[in-house]
Amino acid sequence: MRTQAVETQDEAGPRPLRVQDYEDLARARMDPSMWDYLQGGSDDEVTLRANREAFARLALRPRVLVDVSRCELSTQVAGTSMALPLLVAPMAYHRLADPEGEVATARGAGAAGVPLVVSTFSSRTLEDVAAAAQGPLWLQVYCFRRREVTASLLRRAEAAGYRALVLTVDAPRIGRRERDLRNGFGLPPHVQAANFAHELTATLSTREQGHSGIARHAQEAFDTTMSWEVVEWVRSVSRLPLLLKGVLTAEDAARAASLGVDGVIVSNHGGRQLDGAISALEALPEVVRAVGGRCEVLMDGGVRRGTDVLKALALGARAVLVGRPVFWGLAAAGEQGVHHLLSLLREELELAMALAGRPTLKDIDASLVYRP
Repeated sequence: MRTQAVETQDEAGPRPLRVQDYEDLARARMDPSMWDYLQGGSDDEVTLRANREAFARLALRPRVLVDVSRCELSTQVAGTSMALPLLVAPMAYHRLADPEGEVATARGAGAAGVPLVVSTFSSRTLEDVAAAAQGPLWLQVYCFRRREVTASLLRRAEAAGYRALVLTVDAPRIGRRERDLRNGFGLPPHVQAANFAHELTATLSTREQGHSGIARHAQEAFDTTMSWEVVEWVRSVSRLPLLLKGVLTAEDAARAASLGVDGVIVSNHGGRQLDGAISALEALPEVVRAVGGRCEVLMDGGVRRGTDVLKALALGARAVLVGRPVFWGLAAAGEQGVHHLLSLLREELELAMALAGRPTLKDIDASLVYRP
């Protein structure tokens, strides 16, 4: 599948040739405090950097004299068919990057054949996103102190045709994101948490040096008592497939699988929660071993290249999620930027599979990677 040339608002520069080219375009178009909110991690951002560094430490072992005249990328995850083993990770407030917000992201992702995981804190309602979507949608949810708030989101998702639920389990509190604290970050007036009544989310717009409106709201709203019973509770509210996002250890993966979840997403929240936590790629093998095929394993964190996707698949991921780069595409060129960026990843993955001598997803296994 060939990518189409993308039209950006600035016609002076060359067209993006790789995902990272979109980073500079996006930075130039976003307010600095909004950029910091998107790009930042927690504390010293050690884990944020580790997510990328882990890919560089893993080498590929290509096979030769293999017929690669046709590469097959399509797959199915948690009952959702997709053109390639890639999803857009849940990220809040897409209107920080583009006036159309998640509606533009959904259209661009759908055109690329990539499912979108819509955040609870989307800046367009989950129903608006569903009405505009050209492909499958999953909904990411947090567990709120007021369980009825979460239950309402679950019911709305099912009614709107979402295919699966992603419960974030690594954020009982929000990590110390010092970029936001320095900037006194709060949502600008044109961006709101669209799935909620304003009185439930007014704190999000608080702007005060040394404080974060996002963190203040989480402290007020998130259920810090959440435990494993939440899995059964979600199951009692919704029949949709359920995946837990934020699992990094064999112990938690085994527990999740024993409770019958449909999948776990190996993730450290993009390095935005516990700084010093293991990178997602390094945590992946132990999680895969622990679940032993009882549920599907996905991975999220640090993906920038098709070869990154290939490495994660080789370590046992069924599919991977990509987050910040999609925001870059959205900020640079809206719906078209999202489509083009995801198409670049598809092209890179297809080429990497061919050059590695692994023309189908079932050919990709641990023998493909070398770990010094």
